[in-house]
Amino acid sequence: MKPAVLLLSGGLDSTTTLAIAKEAGFSVFALTVLYGQRNRIELSASKRVASHLGVAAHKFIELDLRLFGGSSLTDEISVKAHIEQPINEIPDTYVPARNTIMLSLALAYAEVVGACDIFFGANIHDYAGYPDCRPEYIRAFEVMANLATKSSVLGNHLTIHAPLVNLSKADIIKRGLALGVNYEITHSCYDPIGDFACGSCSSCFYRRKGFLDACVEDQTRYAQGTINDCQPGSL
Repeated sequence: MKPAVLLLSGGLDSTTTLAIAKEAGFSVFALTVLYGQRNRIELSASKRVASHLGVAAHKFIELDLRLFGGSSLTDEISVKAHIEQPINEIPDTYVPARNTIMLSLALAYAEVVGACDIFFGANIHDYAGYPDCRPEYIRAFEVMANLATKSSVLGNHLTIHAPLVNLSKADIIKRGLALGVNYEITHSCYDPIGDFACGSCSSCFYRRKGFLDACVEDQTRYAQGTINDCQPGSL
């Protein structure tokens, strides 16, 4: 089995990406980054997911981006309830250079374990305002990675995989369920209330909408209770 490094947050997208990488025959080395985000519940979610789907190794790295702030996820800025934004408007939940930082860490890990493949769960349809979730960014990072590493100099071409980048949230959920993903153990909320998802932030909105559009029961534990807008088989 070929080794691959995967950025694992414990959310819906990274969990589905892990299932896809496993299906493709990769031995996955998972990397979870604690960057000072207010939703540190991601730590326990990522552990559950890694155990559920199986990984070769699971490493954690702490890098406190609260030192810089600049985001409602890492600063004393309230996370806003979801609102529709113009496609060219960057939301306050954007963390400056987050994916560049995380992919760079994944790149270093990949060199050490001899992996030529890195997976992460970028998706442009739900987060079009994030410049580091766009296909052109992913292609540019791959070019940089193949210029900047010892591995590439030795002839090992590195590939950045973002298999969800053009999928809707509903299609992501359907793909994951077909691969045996248990979404009940995942966590996506930007601003959790204890162990519960807030139910009002953009991440909760897109997660709920994805289950609704897929007509799959949403078992997420929201602060206001489980929200089952659509029961399986009702269409």
